[in-house]
Amino acid sequence: MEFQIEKNIFLKGLGKIQGIVEKRNTIPILANVLIEATNNGEIQLTATDLEVGMRANYPAQVEKTGKITVSAKKIYEIIKELPETIISFKSKENCWIEIRCGKAVFNIVGLAADEFPNFPTAEETKFLKIDCSKLNSLIEKTALSMATDESKYNLNGIFFNIISEQEKYFLRLVATDGHRLSQIDHCIEQTNIDDLFDGVIFPRKGIIELKKLTDESEGYIEIGIKDNNAVISKDKTLIVMRLVDGDFPDYKRVIPKNNMHDVVIPRNDFLHVLKRMSILTSEKSRAIKISLTLNNINISSSNPELGESHEDLGVDYSGPEMIIGFNVRFMIDILQIQQCENIIIKLNDNISPGIIVPDDNDDYLSVIMPMRL
Repeated sequence: MEFQIEKNIFLKGLGKIQGIVEKRNTIPILANVLIEATNNGEIQLTATDLEVGMRANYPAQVEKTGKITVSAKKIYEIIKELPETIISFKSKENCWIEIRCGKAVFNIVGLAADEFPNFPTAEETKFLKIDCSKLNSLIEKTALSMATDESKYNLNGIFFNIISEQEKYFLRLVATDGHRLSQIDHCIEQTNIDDLFDGVIFPRKGIIELKKLTDESEGYIEIGIKDNNAVISKDKTLIVMRLVDGDFPDYKRVIPKNNMHDVVIPRNDFLHVLKRMSILTSEKSRAIKISLTLNNINISSSNPELGESHEDLGVDYSGPEMIIGFNVRFMIDILQIQQCENIIIKLNDNISPGIIVPDDNDDYLSVIMPMRL
């Protein structure tokens, strides 16, 4: 195998698969990237950890077709430091690889391509097409509630579900870690993926890679389900991720139905107050106390080892006086991803979950469990 490729193209391709390759070295070949030179003037880079995989094609001048695997980390480090010019890549006997760029020459050892696991194809997959920037926003507003505790395996991801309401169809994303929940709906016209009506859980690692793909892309992206895998297609990039094998909790039971007391708060002002109050919260609990009176909210925090703080903020509130505790980190996370002028906190009492919604969008909500003060 032999090809020449521009450094920035090769580096970009290798950079995209760095988050996917296996880092625990339980199976050595999974730390490698499969490089294939094809006869249509492209090279194909493939990486997988058997849970999430990515395959992408890039333009190159192919002198001789073939394929080989090499350490994804090492070749990325090498290419990153080479001059900004054309790179020559050549596989030789016994899986040795020669990389030339300018006057620099590297000879590194690889592994045979036939040891690399098979990568699923997207053939016969039905896709749901969605705008890249919209999917990016949907993920951003729900991913913050994904669990990070691996023992809660069915919460380590985002639940994708197609629902119908008032003769319209929506793609709904839901995530929860047991302390907070985020839900967002997006109206869709396609409903050709039966698995999404029952709902599937995209794994946390796959969500991170999907978010990266939508960060840097424009246009449309396609989402499909095939053989217990989610298949993501965007131009010449294909991501395949194994769906989480578990049942997502009945999230609808977590969302309060009778929170009748609304607090309308200027989002930006509230965000800065929360950041100030968070300085003196306990590192363990991160609790703040919120005291509500007529058209006023008082936010306070205390730390026995550091001191205490409090601040008032004018709001639109006419409900009963109430004192309730919340995790300040959770509230800051929600406010930071919103662009609305005001947010609305919907409360019932000081022991029931609160709901936070933007004042300009009915499709998004977050639920936060109260804390004992």
